Amino acid sequence: MPNPSTRPKPVRRSCRLSRGNGARNELVSRSLESAQQCLVNQDYGTAFVHYLLVINLAPALKDFARESFRFTLFKWAEELDSLGRIQDLFNSYEQALELYPDDEVIVNSMGEHLFRMGFRDEAAGHFHKALKLKPDFADAKENFYRVANWLVERWHFLMLNDSRRNTKYQQAIQKAVKSGYNVVLDIGTGTGILGMCAKTAGAAEVYACELSKTMYELACEVVSANGMNGEIKILHMKSLEMEIPKDIPNRVSLVVTETVDAGLFGEGIIESLIHAWNHLLLPPQISAKPSSNPAKTGRVIPAGATVFGMAVQCPEIRRHHRVCVTAVGGLCLSGVGELHSPVSYSKDADDSTEPYTTERLSQIQGGYTPLTEPFQALAIDFNNPQELEGLCSRKASQISLPITQEGVLDAIAVWFVLHLDEENSLSTGPQEETCWEQAIYPVQNLFNCTVKPGDSLLLEVSCQDAYLRICSLDLVTTEKMAVVEEASQRLETNSTSSAEAELCTALACLQTSQGSGQRKFIAFCKLLSALKTGNKSEAVEDPVCITDCGKICTREHAHSAPDPLYVLDVSEGFSVLSLIAAKLGSVKAFSSVEKEQHQAVLKRLAEVNGVCEQALEFWLNHVEDDSSVLQRPSTEKLWSAIVLDCVETCGLVRQELMEKANLARCLLEDRGRIFPERIVMYGMLVESDTLLLESAVQGTEPTLGFNIAPFINQFTVPVHVFLDLSTLPCKHLSQPVELFTLDLMNSRANYTSREVKVEACATGRVTAVPFWYQVHLDDEISLSTFSKDSHWKQAAVVLHQPIEVCTGDQLVLRIQQHKSSISITARREDPQAA
Repeated sequence: MPNPSTRPKPVRRSCRLSRGNGARNELVSRSLESAQQCLVNQDYGTAFVHYLLVINLAPALKDFARESFRFTLFKWAEELDSLGRIQDLFNSYEQALELYPDDEVIVNSMGEHLFRMGFRDEAAGHFHKALKLKPDFADAKENFYRVANWLVERWHFLMLNDSRRNTKYQQAIQKAVKSGYNVVLDIGTGTGILGMCAKTAGAAEVYACELSKTMYELACEVVSANGMNGEIKILHMKSLEMEIPKDIPNRVSLVVTETVDAGLFGEGIIESLIHAWNHLLLPPQISAKPSSNPAKTGRVIPAGATVFGMAVQCPEIRRHHRVCVTAVGGLCLSGVGELHSPVSYSKDADDSTEPYTTERLSQIQGGYTPLTEPFQALAIDFNNPQELEGLCSRKASQISLPITQEGVLDAIAVWFVLHLDEENSLSTGPQEETCWEQAIYPVQNLFNCTVKPGDSLLLEVSCQDAYLRICSLDLVTTEKMAVVEEASQRLETNSTSSAEAELCTALACLQTSQGSGQRKFIAFCKLLSALKTGNKSEAVEDPVCITDCGKICTREHAHSAPDPLYVLDVSEGFSVLSLIAAKLGSVKAFSSVEKEQHQAVLKRLAEVNGVCEQALEFWLNHVEDDSSVLQRPSTEKLWSAIVLDCVETCGLVRQELMEKANLARCLLEDRGRIFPERIVMYGMLVESDTLLLESAVQGTEPTLGFNIAPFINQFTVPVHVFLDLSTLPCKHLSQPVELFTLDLMNSRANYTSREVKVEACATGRVTAVPFWYQVHLDDEISLSTFSKDSHWKQAAVVLHQPIEVCTGDQLVLRIQQHKSSISITARREDPQAA
């Protein structure tokens, strides 16, 4: 984001104007002078108008006035945004770009506004243009990478690199086309690969539709590059909006699509196929025998699907979806009900609630244990229009599932077999090498989740609102052989279903073991105790103790300060640190928790733990503008401690962290502290084909010889997030090394770039540099974002070109910081320099 607070250099009236029109020159000079005066008076709208006039009348002054014009535009846009005058904002940018069409800063800034407004396709175009104008423009590069993740999701690369998937689809399409189904519609074409398969198989006509503007434009480029421009008609629209003869001249005989997600129906395939059968496809074949005239009947690839599932025990799933402990960091959780994620497949779940999440079970930390044999949940025939239309109204089926293994019931894992035709099928099962993950239905509505052989789990399978919903109704135990209905009802009465996913994520690392979570709270208590006494060394000795039940007790000092400490917790999402501070006594704690459900949970926790109402307040109730969270608690007070959320769950440093730290330091009283004090980045060299497959299409071989890679790889993002290095398939080629430090308390200790030599400890190809952080809470206590009980994931930079190394070779990693973003490049060490 351009910095609108950086004032431009004053524009001197004595700048040289062209001769020949004295009146125009006088008007230009007066307008320049008026613009400067308007800037002094902070009248940015009028200043902007004056600059437009000046540059239109005197184009020779464009370069001279560029800096001042940018500043004025950004301040005026900021004002228009705050007033909700969005159309005026974009009109101002369009006027600016008419004058400065090749100004990468203005182009990038407009893209940022478009992205914030939700116009991601348009934003991507502006970021891409800014990078073409200036390839090393860090702001535009960071923005383009961010929007690329939205526009071309990472599964596109995995799917296109899945040779088996592509080959199976190609075989099924070739067989259908050669059987006479030669007028084809590809629904959700993506890169156009399935439509090109149909055309190369001999289809007479091929149509394709794509809703995403970015993917539509990409598909047009791909089709043209593969010599099929004009042979495949690509429409930028949803198939649900297509009409005959407006969009295509006649009904088609074959629809090909892969609009399926891990839960099969989540991308709307049912609705798309119902509409296709009613409006776009020829009627289906009536008998089971092959049609003598395929040109008069229609069919769909895939022909159908069978959904399977099994009950599993998985601690990693459990700790991210349920809080299963009675105390967290010294806080008693009894009395607040059950806290769980919003992923809900209960019988009474809201239709808008997504019933499942996704995991790649073969790579999940700690593994999983099947508690039942796989069962068939549902089968669907995509070539039967009546069956499709009746799916959502189909009566829910109940399945009694025998337990075969003792354990804790954490989830129902679901996958499917996609039947492309009679001969070709694809499985997304957990044991398959596939681009798909599995759908996970976390168990949240059973009072007791401990099971053993002889027990039976009663499930209900339905497809309301075209989502596959699998609800655990009851558990029948061997002792009583009775349904624990009363317990389930008791849980529904007490559960806090409004608590959201980040609440469980925030507490996930604290419920696996008392270790890291407890250390975090001990350090926090030490810090506050030190601030109370005014003597850190004295306070650190033993300011707190942990009782057997996990509660934190403070040892009061006789000379403690009479005024309370003011503590602000600006952690993202849900955080209990403000409540911990309030519990210590002599503290006025403020939480930045925003959502009403989260505030309600904190209030209940405060009541249960004996924290008076006045000791904990919600800071956003005191702030007029949510974007200005970091400000003084009052005109005469400063903060004793400010808690910043440094690392996102995905494994990256939070955006604008250093800017927030710079502001936070200005708001601290003497001896005030930022918590944590600093973070240290560590990394290592690895060889990982998995990361390569997730980052870019690897040539033409996996894409059946079609030239797709150069086009989709434009959206390659070098940084991969949400990695679990403990299960990532990779070969370690070096030991971990310290890469970079961000000091939140001492800005003079920071730097913008650093080079680190790393020695290879094995022979291989360096394809990526995974990284993680050591979060130093104080001088003695730190937390790693790469530990088995951490709720954080890790990230990795995938190298543009792999580097071959042998044991003992040295690479030089260059780490650069731009704002809060960190980039890593690698090169061989220059022997002469060594």
